[in-house]
Amino acid sequence: MHSHSNASDGTDPPAEVMRRARAAGLDVIALTDHDTLAGLDAARLALPPGLALVPGMELSCRLDGHSLHLLAYHVDPAHTGLAAQRQAISTDRLRRGREMVARLRELGVDVTWEQVAAIAGDGVVGRPHIARAMVDAGAIASPDQAFTPDWIGPGGRAYVSRYALDPEEAIRLVTSAGGVSVLAHPGAAQRGWLIGDEAVERLAQAGLGGLEVAHPDHDVATRRRLAALAAALGLVSSGGSDDHGRLTGHRLGCETIAPAEYERLMSLAAGAVGAGEQN
Repeated sequence: MHSHSNASDGTDPPAEVMRRARAAGLDVIALTDHDTLAGLDAARLALPPGLALVPGMELSCRLDGHSLHLLAYHVDPAHTGLAAQRQAISTDRLRRGREMVARLRELGVDVTWEQVAAIAGDGVVGRPHIARAMVDAGAIASPDQAFTPDWIGPGGRAYVSRYALDPEEAIRLVTSAGGVSVLAHPGAAQRGWLIGDEAVERLAQAGLGGLEVAHPDHDVATRRRLAALAAALGLVSSGGSDDHGRLTGHRLGCETIAPAEYERLMSLAAGAVGAGEQN
């Protein structure tokens, strides 16, 4: 229920993601590129027999000054409010990317915006594209080394903040667009902060559909805590690999959602269709 293609910051085209998903033994795959639905048509055209596609995206949000990601499934791409927010986020990603490249150059890293844009191609520009350009420039040995205070990690020397949605407003937009939302990797401490239970409760009251319990960045204790929280709040216990192709070692299928929870999540999306049709 969580994967990326080169429509955002994954390394593989949507068609290749679909092929790899089926090869991994999956019967359902959600394509959830950052702040875009652009890869979905290509994914649909490339669906192999036996694989179903859940259309989705990963929305950029900010809570209490911290980055927060919301997985949104089955939204109406023509919903004007959500489309406007996607455009605003994508536009500001370009500004942010240019500013981070400028800061890196001031720090002596020989990267250019043209290099980053070439790596991103038609995809939504993200920090992983900059990290790959830094590898090409010889500043770092691997992309993960970029996401530190030395470089483009939160608060880092070349880090630049960007526009993001209030998560409660984002949840309401997703519901209005006929979709359902899941909080992505809420227990991934290595991403800089942990989302507290009270914050999750607020998001649940706003209409959040589920928590991503199974994620490669969640240890056993974190999964147990999140599963208990999801059960207490009546949220779906979801899961996904958060695969980015080569950047994450082609790990599609390493984390999945239980069939019963998947059915619950899809029923929530179906229940939101009426709201979406009114917009």
